Amino acid sequence: MRWKMLLPVLGLALAACGSLDGASGPAPAGSTTAAASSWVSRPTAADCAAPITPPTLPAVVPGYLEVDPSTGLHVTGTPVEVDPATWRLEVTGLVERPLSITYDELRCLPKVQAAPVLDCPGYFQDEATWAGVPLQEILDQAGALEGATEVRLVAADGYTFEVGLTPDTLQTAFLAYELNGNTLPALHGFPVRFVWPGHEGWHWVKWLVGIEVL
Repeated sequence: MRWKMLLPVLGLALAACGSLDGASGPAPAGSTTAAASSWVSRPTAADCAAPITPPTLPAVVPGYLEVDPSTGLHVTGTPVEVDPATWRLEVTGLVERPLSITYDELRCLPKVQAAPVLDCPGYFQDEATWAGVPLQEILDQAGALEGATEVRLVAADGYTFEVGLTPDTLQTAFLAYELNGNTLPALHGFPVRFVWPGHEGWHWVKWLVGIEVL
């Protein structure tokens, strides 16, 4: 059974206001699940083919949990630089069609935008608008098999994290390649960062290179 048979079509689930936040207005203060807005769109040929300048790390990298002055977001992890020309998102495991997706191919897939709070309890809450490809779309492209129950996310720095494929996750999680309307910075996960509304910030895997369906 395909994931599209398991859940409503993601475009319908996210296109309605409130799929991530329950309302079209501003997110409630302190909410970790709310998003200021969300929708799914198909990038135009001009948008998805638009060249970018690959982001590099700043001359001075803020320390762990310090604020990046260029974005106002806190810095976590050990930042790495990834070349988008050679980067691939490898999708493997319990799938009909293993994928090796280029950066430009990823940007031509359906796009979702949302503003969930990035919450690291006891440390910080960051607010930003993220945009990228729904996790559901990636699973559909690969043909995730009926027995799949979770995915293992693999980062360029060697970090891995496993995410259960619950209905909530499949309706809200996405792979962000933009931050506040701009290319995702290297400090915050370029080329792709996993965004998981309602879950703690250290689950939002940065510098994503692989998704293993389990």
